[in-house]
Amino acid sequence: MKIVVVGGSGLIGSKLVVELRRRGQEVVAASPNTGVNTLTGQGLREALNGAQVVVDVANSPSFDDDAALEFFTTSGNNLLAAAAAAGVRHHLALSVVGTDRLRSSGYFRAKLAQERLIERSAIPYTIVHSTQFFEFVRGIVEAGTDGPSVRVPRALIQPIASDDVVAAMADAALSSPLEGIVEIAGPEQFQLAELVQLYLATLNDPRQVAADERALYFGAALNDRSLLPSDGARVGAIRFRNWLDQQRKAA
Repeated sequence: MKIVVVGGSGLIGSKLVVELRRRGQEVVAASPNTGVNTLTGQGLREALNGAQVVVDVANSPSFDDDAALEFFTTSGNNLLAAAAAAGVRHHLALSVVGTDRLRSSGYFRAKLAQERLIERSAIPYTIVHSTQFFEFVRGIVEAGTDGPSVRVPRALIQPIASDDVVAAMADAALSSPLEGIVEIAGPEQFQLAELVQLYLATLNDPRQVAADERALYFGAALNDRSLLPSDGARVGAIRFRNWLDQQRKAA
């Protein structure tokens, strides 16, 4: 089976290409690095020719409201049109747990717009809602840095290892379309401040972490349900502290 992975050069996409090939599939890694640009349409028709499944794991290069909306709507429309023309039978997309609850954030409104395009298309689809990747903690730190401190909202989070995301996406790509949303998450819940503190301690970073109920999460106010999956979510196996140990050894 031919599977096209859009965003195939990124964190999730590059690992997913390897995993799907390991499972015996014909895989095309589609990204600007390989001559496929979903914003302009360059190379899309050629990449999708003969494909049965398209997996979209591309992300906006900017979290700014207008830029994110432009990316996800333009890219989504171009990809869906090309996939329909190619006779693709399954459109699989990676999105974020809590997207529909965080509409005060322009980024999450953009992700929701992308999902609506997929749902309204005639192509059978699956949308995978993932909690935040372990690798995304660095972005949370940088977004919350205020001088010598890192201010994060008072909220719970249930992050997941990228390897567990890849396993779930590979399983979904090789399964029938669900015509709906499935959620994936890590095996543990943390307070955001606790998670960030563990991460900084691993790096010997002296910044102090403060849980601040006024702090926003990429423009959105959080509560303890905002970032958590619903009951029945697929739960990964890799724990955050084990992942941190791996990062420490690699460094």
